[in-house]
Amino acid sequence: MDSAISDPAPRPSLPDQGATPLARTADNGLKIVVVGGFGVGKTTLVRSVSEIRPLNTEETMTSAGQGVDDTTGVDGKTATTVAFDFGRISIDDRSVLYLFGAPGQERFWFLWDRLFAGTLGAVVLVDTRRLADSWYAIDRLEHHGTPFVVAVNDFGDATSHTPEALRDALDLPEGVPLVFCDARERTSSRDVLIALVEHLRTLHSSPSPLQETA
Repeated sequence: MDSAISDPAPRPSLPDQGATPLARTADNGLKIVVVGGFGVGKTTLVRSVSEIRPLNTEETMTSAGQGVDDTTGVDGKTATTVAFDFGRISIDDRSVLYLFGAPGQERFWFLWDRLFAGTLGAVVLVDTRRLADSWYAIDRLEHHGTPFVVAVNDFGDATSHTPEALRDALDLPEGVPLVFCDARERTSSRDVLIALVEHLRTLHSSPSPLQETA
C-alpha cells in the first residue's frame, strides 16, 4: 500500500474498540512504531487509542526475570510485552495507521531493527523518572533515519520538567517535536499520533538540500 503522506485531514474520531471495520476505500497504510524503555506505557498507549481490539503479547513477570529486567521505578509492574503490541487507527477514509508497540526490555532490543523495517515514523514514549532508558530508542531511530516524535508520559511529575530541560537531557535535535501525554487517555494518545503525522507531513513537504541548491 502507498505510504505517502496525504493532504491535511480532520482529526479522527474515536469509535468503540473491536467494532470498527476497515473502510473499503483505505489504500494508504502507514506503519508506526511505539518505542521506549521498560514500563513506560507503550502497551497502554496502543491499547487506549486502537479502534480495534489490540493484539498484545503480554506475559506475567516471574522470578526468572529478576536481575535481568531493571524494574527500578516500576516495581508494581506485573506483566510485560515479549514480542510486540499491534493496533490500528484510521486517520480518514483512505489513511490508516498500523501501530506496533516494541518491547522495552534490553533483552528484546534485537527485535527493534526488524520492527523498524518499513516504518514511516515512530513515537518515543518517555518516563521522566527513567530518561536514560529512552536514549537507546532515539539512537536506533536516528541510525535508521526514521522520523520520530517524543511523547512524555504523565506519571504525575512530567509537567514539573520544562520542555527545554527534557530536550537537553535527551539531546533532541531542534526539529524533533516533544509533546506531553497521558497514555491512558484515548484523546491524548490520539493527539500524539496526530503530532507524528503532522511532523511527517512537514518533512515530506520540505525541500531536500539538493532541491534547495538546485
